[in-house]
Amino acid sequence: MTYSHTASDLIQILKNKKMTIGSCESFTAGLFCARLADISGASSVLKGGLVTYATELKSKIAGVDQEVIDNFGVISKECAFAMAKSARKAMDVDVCVSFTGNAGPDAWENKPAGLIYCGLAIEEKVYVYELQLEMSRNDIREYAVQFMIDKIVNLLE
Repeated sequence: MTYSHTASDLIQILKNKKMTIGSCESFTAGLFCARLADISGASSVLKGGLVTYATELKSKIAGVDQEVIDNFGVISKECAFAMAKSARKAMDVDVCVSFTGNAGPDAWENKPAGLIYCGLAIEEKVYVYELQLEMSRNDIREYAVQFMIDKIVNLLE
């Protein structure tokens, strides 16, 4: 698996554009934030992240409307959208990424293992990406983080 951009590239482009970033993470459990924090100088752009692994924290902490969860489930494009949008506002960042889905190994909410949704709020715009991945649990988590690093850099360039 080859990627076109690194976490360092993302930090640099955010610095150049004087933008801040945050995350709202479920199945990645803070991996995106940790990946950025590995880079020296990340503190100039990375404000932080919300780890909302448990369903109830998506509404209590991330501000996802309970109706979204009740109607669509947490493994949904609607939830990823709400997580990115609400967390961006709560953290007062320019860019916020969200991760929700099922890394496996079993189906959950009647949705297959490997079904994930990644949200991206850049200022007032929100994008959601749906992926169905056939790989191990931790490979799915790693893939999702790298996938979103690439998406953010590509959109900001």
